[in-house]
Amino acid sequence: MTAMSQFLDTLTKTLEPTQIKTEPSDLEFFGKDHTKHFTPAPTAIVFPKTTEQVATIVRLANEHNICLVPSGGRTGLSAGAVASNGEVVVSFDKMNAIGTFYEADRMVEVEAGVVTKTLQDFAQSKDLYYGVDFASAGSSQIGGNIGTNAGGIKVIRYGMTRNQILGLTVVTGKGDILELNGGMMKNATGYDFRHLFIGAEGTLGFVTKALIKLEKQPVNLTAMVLGVPDFGSVVKLLDKFGKALNLTAFEFFDSVAIDKVLTAGHAKEPFETRTPFYVLLEFEAVSDDVLDIAIGIFENCMENGFIVDGVMSQSVGQLHDLWKLRESISETISVFTPYKNDVSVLITHLSNFINDIEKIVKDNYPDFEVCWFGHIGDGNLHLNILKPDNLSKDEFFDKCKTVNQYVFETVRKYKGSISAEHGVGMTKKPYLEYTRSPIEIEYMKALKAVFDPNGIMNKGKIFD
Repeated sequence: MTAMSQFLDTLTKTLEPTQIKTEPSDLEFFGKDHTKHFTPAPTAIVFPKTTEQVATIVRLANEHNICLVPSGGRTGLSAGAVASNGEVVVSFDKMNAIGTFYEADRMVEVEAGVVTKTLQDFAQSKDLYYGVDFASAGSSQIGGNIGTNAGGIKVIRYGMTRNQILGLTVVTGKGDILELNGGMMKNATGYDFRHLFIGAEGTLGFVTKALIKLEKQPVNLTAMVLGVPDFGSVVKLLDKFGKALNLTAFEFFDSVAIDKVLTAGHAKEPFETRTPFYVLLEFEAVSDDVLDIAIGIFENCMENGFIVDGVMSQSVGQLHDLWKLRESISETISVFTPYKNDVSVLITHLSNFINDIEKIVKDNYPDFEVCWFGHIGDGNLHLNILKPDNLSKDEFFDKCKTVNQYVFETVRKYKGSISAEHGVGMTKKPYLEYTRSPIEIEYMKALKAVFDPNGIMNKGKIFD
């Protein structure tokens, strides 16, 4: 009997039959995420229901030298949840309970498999707000968000996932259960291991529960969509509106993005004028004075040529309609098999950075269509190169990979990050050195050896 057979046979004594799946369709479904670079090839999928069951799975995996891959909503874009080498996938679909709500602390305990939108709805039911939001909120899970330190459209106001996590329950690579920080805002008692597991992509251990900080509900959210003549003006608008208003979002997208969204019928034309770039900004209009300030800035920027045209929401319905212009982009361009790069630099460098990248892309891919969008308010840009019809997926990806070196050299030039919010996984692993120094990477490997001495936890992700 092979080690894998022994492992699965032992698990059947601990788990119910419905908690282990080996059918080819299940292996295909649970063995992949949204990336298309790697072929899923897991051996089995297991569905723990408790932290203790996760610990049992990990301990048995150590005994039999079986590698494990965590699986949440599988919405990732860096192949961090892809099982391509016969691993066992640990799915958190059955660990999806919302636990204790701590009203006085504005905090709630959730299991790793809770869907982001479910947590958002729970917060709203308590007249509170969960500040992490993005296009995949309806399917992404909290454990995966923590594993990649997910960001999204509200980072300018609420920060990354890291900023919402007050406590964690984790199972380390040894199978130990750690309860980290206990939800306290202030806890000055040595190393805070909680932050090691946030963004670690399951390479140190698996998050099973989290204590999540909830915020006050925003008041009278109002959006403006602005047509902008050049990217330099986008940055100027961030400065002017950001200084005067309490922004909850500041997004941008280009003419290619809006053309695709409008052609697909996912949103309505915001105004008649077409411009090279667009800004969507959102703020709390807590009074008429705030609205007057916003309109005053708009008029001043129009006079100075930073804005060509614009519109402001007058109702909740119009607010949602304007957001469709931005939130529909990823879904719309997915049919073009985009090659994605998720990078960030300081806002100070944004204009020069995007000019450098556009020149690289035009020089190397003059016939490729390029779509830009991103979270300008926190320096995060999404570069999407769209596949032409005359190339296969593999041919297209190979061509795109040849320019990665130039893109990431530019990221390093501006001391930015090759992955702002999607993680490293396998797709960004070859380029980690463009953001992290060799010494940093060695320290990362040393930490992994402490928490996962046998190297079974999401092996081959972030680094080898």
